[in-house]
Amino acid sequence: MSTRYPFTAVVGMDDLRLALLLNAVSPAVGGVLVRGEKGTAKSTAVRALADLMPEVPVVAGCRFSCDPLSPDPQCPDGRHDAGPAESRPARMVELPVGASEDRLVGALDIERALAEGVKAFEPGLLAAAHRGILYVDEVNLLHDHLVDVLLDAAAMGASYVEREGVSVRHAARFLLVGTMNPEEGELRPQLLDRFGLTVEVAASRDPEQRVAVVRRRLAYDDDPAGFAARWADEERQLRERIALARELLPQVRLGDAALRQIAATCAAFEVDGMRADIVMARTATALAAWDGRTEVLPEDVRQAALLALPHRRRRNPFDAPGLDEDKLDQVLEESGGQDPDGDDDPDPEPEGPDGGPDGGPGGGPGGLPPQDGGPREQPADAPAPELPRQPEPERPARAEDPEREPAASGPGREQAAVGATEPFRTRRLDVPGLGEGADGRRSRARTAHGRTTGARRPRGALGKLHLAATVQAAAPHQWARGRRGPGLVVRRDDLREAVREGREGNLVLFVVDASGSMAARKRMGAVKGAVLSLLLDAYQRRDKIGMITFRGSGAELALPPTSSVEAGAARLAQLPTGGRTPLSEGLLRAHEVLRVERMRDPSRRPLLVVVTDGRATGGPDPLGRAHRAAGLLAGGGVASVVVDCEAGPVRLGLAGELARELGGTAVTLDELRADSVSALVRTVQGRPVRGGSSAGRGRDHDHVNREKAA
Repeated sequence: MSTRYPFTAVVGMDDLRLALLLNAVSPAVGGVLVRGEKGTAKSTAVRALADLMPEVPVVAGCRFSCDPLSPDPQCPDGRHDAGPAESRPARMVELPVGASEDRLVGALDIERALAEGVKAFEPGLLAAAHRGILYVDEVNLLHDHLVDVLLDAAAMGASYVEREGVSVRHAARFLLVGTMNPEEGELRPQLLDRFGLTVEVAASRDPEQRVAVVRRRLAYDDDPAGFAARWADEERQLRERIALARELLPQVRLGDAALRQIAATCAAFEVDGMRADIVMARTATALAAWDGRTEVLPEDVRQAALLALPHRRRRNPFDAPGLDEDKLDQVLEESGGQDPDGDDDPDPEPEGPDGGPDGGPGGGPGGLPPQDGGPREQPADAPAPELPRQPEPERPARAEDPEREPAASGPGREQAAVGATEPFRTRRLDVPGLGEGADGRRSRARTAHGRTTGARRPRGALGKLHLAATVQAAAPHQWARGRRGPGLVVRRDDLREAVREGREGNLVLFVVDASGSMAARKRMGAVKGAVLSLLLDAYQRRDKIGMITFRGSGAELALPPTSSVEAGAARLAQLPTGGRTPLSEGLLRAHEVLRVERMRDPSRRPLLVVVTDGRATGGPDPLGRAHRAAGLLAGGGVASVVVDCEAGPVRLGLAGELARELGGTAVTLDELRADSVSALVRTVQGRPVRGGSSAGRGRDHDHVNREKAA
């Protein structure tokens, strides 16, 4: 195995190092999610932690790493009696983003189970990570069903495999660490809650600290073994300190005063459920043990809140994680009081070996070893520069006064960005036909999960077995195979796997008209509110999104296709309006973007959402050029929806004409709402009612769900 970068050689990132070490002291904390921009050594720090973990005693020959002192009575390798034991280093198992469910939980050999009647179970990554570290890089890109399996195992401490009536259960207790770049999309709030702690990391803006990072990395790349040897003493000391903290952990006392502060903090920040309270209690206890104390102090509770609460306050995908530290200090001060058990004054935090107030060996924040220096580089007592906080992404503003008209509008005039109205729940828009894209919640598709619709011969490794089809294929050959009595002889050619139908995520490409005509009659706030609502719907349905805006003399790719709806909301909030309406330029830019994306990800089907009143100005025959561009998209089979933003007593119906040219449908802003009365009128007996609106004049396809909202 290649030499890992030493943990103690990581420069800065105090919160990240502290969160990882607290989980090493107390795995019950529940793991850590590391959020940050690319190139911030997230993966380096996580991989370095494995070398600090104490060795693990295991039952000799057990594939599931059973503890010889308390072996798992339900271990698939059988009951373990007293016998030889061995020690091995704690494992760090990496879960690839493209892993299958069988690779994660393990696989049953269906052929042997049917032909020989034996349970042949091959352990997966969860079994390999038992009593070690399970590391998921880019956890936000992991398929949802894998995340569900992973977090369920982490919460229950066991993995369950149920296939074709065969059940296997094995212990799976591990330190779960996930890293992610928020620019590539967020995790769902309910999944964020399953990680014990979260840490935001960013590259330091301090030149001296950046110089130290580069020097150490270059030295490591030149001679990994020699570089690791220089930090061997620091690594050994930190490893010993983790072991001592683990031994001290059962003796740490969590008093009633600290518990009241924890409960008051979670209540004040309106955190859902009780998991936050439990995680804070475990984190504060681990902090005390890490600092060599047997009592939890108020500063432990405060630090635990900063690590355990920010990601649990996220109510929707446009909320930025974070915590108001002034409010936190106020809540802790108001909820602090005398411990009913009799300690009027908690013992002050003991001083560190150098007399500093930080406590704990090492003198750094949270008792961490100082990181600016290091062996033969700088004095060990050099102060650690504070890492800058990442600015919270700006949330789209809401229009305070919908009646207020923006400044002058019209061709050639640019207006400042206006706020969006309140987002609403939209109807489901989906792509016709049956796709084979990534699992999601929008359009019908053949997926690994969903209802069984048929059977087929396996293509490569056997997936979900279709038992009835397998028996039906094997039955006619029993006499030729020598079977004269009960039972069934099954061969590989007889195996059939289930064909399942579920839903996929799509690429939703927004083409937004930002011209002067859209700013008239106070429309832009409503238009932004509608696009924001569609962005929220795309987030919930696991789509990728992109955004093109057109105004003035051209079109701009405001947001390349991404999984981050937060980025889309931020671009929308900053969108200015004004100028002419180059509708054809917007559609042609959409055609080019979809062409490139089709080459990158051919299985992900696109849904084009054009938000416009249908007008086109500028140049000769602007409307004709726009319709020809629409025909180009229709010829490529792109599913389209036009959101008709026309308002006022006199309507030209241009959006409906554009929808016909695109081969799609048009819906008004009112009909886009899931609870719209007009939308219900148009779904009588499952057929659209042709009315006088521009939506009624558009051709209706299956890709607009006309029966009910999801």
